[in-house]
Amino acid sequence: MKIGVVGLGSMGYGIAASLLRAGHEVVSADVNADAVKRLRAEGGSNEDIAAAAPKLDALVVVVLNAGQAEEVLFGKDGLVGWLPGDAVVMLCVTVAPDFARSAAQKCAQSEVLFLDAPISGGSVKAAQGKLSIMASGTPEAFIRARPALDAMAETVFELGDTAGAGSAMKAVNQMLAGVHIAAMAEAITFGMTQGIDPETFINVIPRCAGTSWMLENRAPHVVSGDFTPHSAIDIWPKDLGIVLDAARASKFAAPITAAALQQFLAASGMGLGREDDAAVAKVYARNAGLTLPGAGN
Repeated sequence: MKIGVVGLGSMGYGIAASLLRAGHEVVSADVNADAVKRLRAEGGSNEDIAAAAPKLDALVVVVLNAGQAEEVLFGKDGLVGWLPGDAVVMLCVTVAPDFARSAAQKCAQSEVLFLDAPISGGSVKAAQGKLSIMASGTPEAFIRARPALDAMAETVFELGDTAGAGSAMKAVNQMLAGVHIAAMAEAITFGMTQGIDPETFINVIPRCAGTSWMLENRAPHVVSGDFTPHSAIDIWPKDLGIVLDAARASKFAAPITAAALQQFLAASGMGLGREDDAAVAKVYARNAGLTLPGAGN
């Protein structure tokens, strides 16, 4: 397939690389010209994505948020209007279910297929082509997207024939993931107040009932003092904001999610927004007068 990928961040770049490895032709776009240049050096197409749009079989959108997705797809230079009628748009961004439904309707008006396809698994699994994808869309959209899905994902959950279901499931996942990261940060710093150093924490807790995938993935970042962003702090005010907006619309109380959001907002307010989301531990450390491992913490 000839596939466009818009957004070459930590997840998007891995997706593009996995598509290339599977033998697809990949045309890319990103505000970071160096990322595009790097992908082209690794075998990506040298075509401009706007020029390539009328020839694309699929367009994978992995930008930061709904606003960026709206601009890429339907803005002044939106790509949907240039795609051929049998192309499929795969929206991999974490967005509100209502946005996914609206995007599907707009694509249908242009006779373009649409798959609501948020992703999970982190940058490592994206690079390995082993993501989990929570997808919903018409049977025709699934059929058209299948070669790309096979290259990107280890598991594709088919959640129905209507856009919005995939994004709803992603909201549930993000509720848990955000809470688990904040809980990890709280637990690892609480342990420090009790004389348990972070390294001992990660040697013990992953073998006990209190563990989680997020704890096992993020706690080592705290221990190493390396907060190079694989998933940044500033992602969580957006994602947990989507969760709480949906909860509010359903008159559903989500107090634990709200408490986790406040910790990420505090971290962002401390200037940590571009650091790895495990840096939320610095909020707890600051408040408790603790010194985390690693220089500058």
